[in-house]
Amino acid sequence: MEKNIRPSPNSFKNTFCIFNEMDIKVLEGLKIQFESKAGSTYYYTNKGMYRYSNHWGRLANSKWRLVANELVTDNKKKLGFALWECFYPDNAVEELYFIEVDYGSNTVNYQHKYSPTYDGQAILRTSFETTKKIKQIRNLQQLTSWAKYFDCDDLDILRKQIIEPLVYSNKSLEQIKSELLK
Repeated sequence: MEKNIRPSPNSFKNTFCIFNEMDIKVLEGLKIQFESKAGSTYYYTNKGMYRYSNHWGRLANSKWRLVANELVTDNKKKLGFALWECFYPDNAVEELYFIEVDYGSNTVNYQHKYSPTYDGQAILRTSFETTKKIKQIRNLQQLTSWAKYFDCDDLDILRKQIIEPLVYSNKSLEQIKSELLK
């Protein structure tokens, strides 16, 4: 059995982290080392942290996201695991985030600049700027009313022509649409 460590609960303030969903069975033999007021439980190991919780996303001063596995359960509580090296600094003023778009699943999300998936091409933004761009991209993905001004037979191609500059440039949505209408 792996030796447990106990970091200070304050050491997780102002962090960004992506947890991967795990089967609850991995907790066998581990003891709860911290329980939050909201009922989340934490289990620390030498490699990383397990968190068992019914809420993910923005947590106090941190942004912790859970990537679900393929197993769908009725349980509202989910177990996630993250390696210690996957906890990255977060604040409101630095340009720490970039946007990833998955055209196949029609989703958009943000990642931290220290993430191994950062290719150095996507524009880094503050969390506020990133949130604003993500809202614009989700509207482009989910709505069609904006497209009525364009003469285009393939909406997927048009979406990509607008979304790519939102991710890879500092152009505004209005600027991008205006250039496409010329």
